[in-house]
Amino acid sequence: MEEDDIIRKYQDRLKDNISMEDIESYDPEAFSREYRIFRKDSLSLGGSIYENICNNLGNIITVKPKERDYQKLSESIEAVHLEITPEKAAGFASVITLLIIILGIAFSFFVWFLTGGFSYTVILVFMVFLLGGILLLKPLTNIPNFLANKWRLEAGNQMVLCILYIVMYMRHTSNLEHALKFAADHVGDPLSLDLRKIFWDIQTGKYSTIKESLDSYLMRWRNYNLEFVEAFHLIEGSLLEENEDRRVSLLEKSLDVILDGMYEKMLHYAHELQSPISILNMLGVVLPVLGLVILPLVGSLIQGSGTAKVIVLLVLYNILLPIVLYSFGVSILSKRPIGYSESSILKEDQETNKFTNLVLKLGERNIFIHPFWIGFLVFLVVGFIGLVPMFLMIEGSDFSFLGTFFVNMRTETGALCKFGNDCFGPFGPGSVIIGLFFPIGIALGLATYYKIKSRNLIKIRNNIKNLEKEFSGSLFQLGNRIGDGIPAEIAFGDVARNMEGTPTGNFFSDVNDNIQRLGMGMKNAIFGERGAIRNFPSGLIETSMKVLIESSKKGPLIVSKSLISISTYVHRIHQVDERLKDLLADTISSMKSQIGFLSPIISGIVVGISTMIVAIIVQLIDTLNAAQVDSGGGVTGNLGAVAGIFNVPNIIPSYYLQLIIGFYLVELVFVLTILSSRIEYGYDKLNEQYNLGKSLFSSSILYLVLSMIVTVVFTFLVAAVVPK
Repeated sequence: MEEDDIIRKYQDRLKDNISMEDIESYDPEAFSREYRIFRKDSLSLGGSIYENICNNLGNIITVKPKERDYQKLSESIEAVHLEITPEKAAGFASVITLLIIILGIAFSFFVWFLTGGFSYTVILVFMVFLLGGILLLKPLTNIPNFLANKWRLEAGNQMVLCILYIVMYMRHTSNLEHALKFAADHVGDPLSLDLRKIFWDIQTGKYSTIKESLDSYLMRWRNYNLEFVEAFHLIEGSLLEENEDRRVSLLEKSLDVILDGMYEKMLHYAHELQSPISILNMLGVVLPVLGLVILPLVGSLIQGSGTAKVIVLLVLYNILLPIVLYSFGVSILSKRPIGYSESSILKEDQETNKFTNLVLKLGERNIFIHPFWIGFLVFLVVGFIGLVPMFLMIEGSDFSFLGTFFVNMRTETGALCKFGNDCFGPFGPGSVIIGLFFPIGIALGLATYYKIKSRNLIKIRNNIKNLEKEFSGSLFQLGNRIGDGIPAEIAFGDVARNMEGTPTGNFFSDVNDNIQRLGMGMKNAIFGERGAIRNFPSGLIETSMKVLIESSKKGPLIVSKSLISISTYVHRIHQVDERLKDLLADTISSMKSQIGFLSPIISGIVVGISTMIVAIIVQLIDTLNAAQVDSGGGVTGNLGAVAGIFNVPNIIPSYYLQLIIGFYLVELVFVLTILSSRIEYGYDKLNEQYNLGKSLFSSSILYLVLSMIVTVVFTFLVAAVVPK
């Protein structure tokens, strides 16, 4: 009987401190088993494909990286939750490198067969493939490190919310296991996957307690985010405090630590960011684009066919240079501290998928069209216009245009000709102006796709942001009313009347109507089938209301303190977030001006100048060859020496040159927009898509208009200056 009394005594004490409803409904094994399914859903398509390829190809060649590289690869693989080994990652890279070299040998034999014998071209082709394969070996091996940096950037933006949710829960219920589950259910992936992995490691027997598993996970962040680790250690320390005030003080201190650390690191990052961004602008915009101005002149003097030079420029400007710029940008982003992420409920709510499509109403039916097909249609229509010069060239059709010819095909001596083996070009300004529509078609197609996909979702999230700004003040009012002894069911109505006409007031009004008119309990009034939360998809509101429901079981005083604390936490987080935006304002403004103004203007001017230089060279060759000819058929005087400097087959056609510039501008805007978005917001896919839609549209239109104007003006100048 004494033992039964003792058991009942401590059962009652547990009921007072821990929600028995949660314990009865919570199955740790079921929750941890969900990790397998959640891991599969959370991994990106690229990550899962890479994992499958490594498991298939990694066994063909067994390669063990160096000890230092092996350790880093192991940490990265564990961080990204990939089910591969460092040996398989290195084996995959070795197999791909070997395939590239074999492909180079095969292509060299193909060139040998086409040219009819051994030549320097065959050696050049083989050397390009050989060096390319060797240079790619290290980056391919380090793919897990790249994925881990991206993962840390995404997870880092969720750490403040993670600590906030844990502190919110543990303020009224001092249970670490339930607090971690509460955070995992609301913080969103990828950090949610990390928290579920903590439970999975216990279930699989890797660790015996939640503290051991959590401490092992925190070791991964020690070198990347010490504030996150310290905040968790303070939370763990609160479990050992018997005094309630000291326990709550430790919880609040944990949030202070991560917020102060975030601000201090971002301050240093903002100061250190100016130099790399200047280098990025110089290497990515000024030097490459301005270098194209003198390229037509220099290219015509260098021996070699214009077609070969076009291929070299295409590989250099449209493949290698964008990869180098993106890699340099990723290295800048890898040093970015954690930030504060926006609501992730848009990614979790499957109902929002319908907002990414274009909706057409046919009678009472709604037809959903995926934005990809709309963007692809825009590309086909606009891009087809840019191919018109190619069709005219193939047909041999040409006509006068701006004092010269539209297509302007030339023979080796500079005379006009139609399409054939002895014709080179097109060199005409008309082909350049119409050809602009092909890269513009790509830009507008991508812009249409991203704008349709993100425009509705960004409106929803902006509404959520405005709602959450008001909600912290409303929570403070609600907490004060409940602290005055007014029941929570009645306090909702009082706050709704005070906040009437605002989004937050509408939420509290809906809750009050469900309670007063429909007779629902507080939980059903908020989370039931007709609950108010359905019309207000905010993660912050949802978690705050769940804390309200849980703390209400312990009395109005606990409810009041919890709500007032949440209001204070949220207000402080938004304050720090605004300070971070102020710190990055100069850098972001510089990058946006580069994207929307400087890059398209410089590129447009370069297109016009390049077209003018090519037109002058072609017309000069034709004029020199049409000059006085002696009886031997040669050009008289020094004209022969001047004419011998330039050769029509060596000239880079202006039509292809503008294609290279246009493609590079699209890639440059794409890379800079992603980098500026990630510097400002962290890894936020929705913001990236929305900004890409705006940047690609505005930049491409400005580039198109300016290129046309400059090309027409310079063509008139050439027609007026160069004799026919």
